[in-house]
Amino acid sequence: MATYSFTVRIIHWGMAVLLLSLLLAGLTMVRSLEPWQPALLGLHKSLGTIAFIAVITRLSARLDSASPGLPQAMHPLQRAAARSSHLLLYVLMIALPLSGYLMQSAAGRPIHVFDSLTIPTAFPVNQELYGLFRETHFALAASLAVLVLIHIGAALHHGLVRRDGVLQSITLPKGKLDKA
Repeated sequence: MATYSFTVRIIHWGMAVLLLSLLLAGLTMVRSLEPWQPALLGLHKSLGTIAFIAVITRLSARLDSASPGLPQAMHPLQRAAARSSHLLLYVLMIALPLSGYLMQSAAGRPIHVFDSLTIPTAFPVNQELYGLFRETHFALAASLAVLVLIHIGAALHHGLVRRDGVLQSITLPKGKLDKA
């Protein structure tokens, strides 16, 4: 059975945890005005920056290594849907942190990455742009959340119902990390 490269698989699962954490933090922040909200926002910005770097790294690793083919038994429409959804996942994983950065720039807030690196704003304060990028960031996050749920559902369908090796191509078999 063909699998993704070890690097791609490690980045995939690390990003899965990171993206779910970012989505949950984002939902928590917009629904709360608690005293801890600014600290969570700072963490969200730092992790969002790391997610952006990770997706670029992942895309590079994915383009640098062969991907296992989809099962021949899959309908051509399902193959097209799988390829399109993966492409859309990458687009959203790139666009979401960029929209967050642009939103913060429009508000005049540089991004402080774990208080060790500062990414300056891209342009002067602009409340209209801030509103636009805030709505865009939310819409992209909601789209990513829906697509992630579809992705998880499809992976489970392949792993538990079809048993066609698609899920196994991205999972890390027991003992694999011990040998790395």
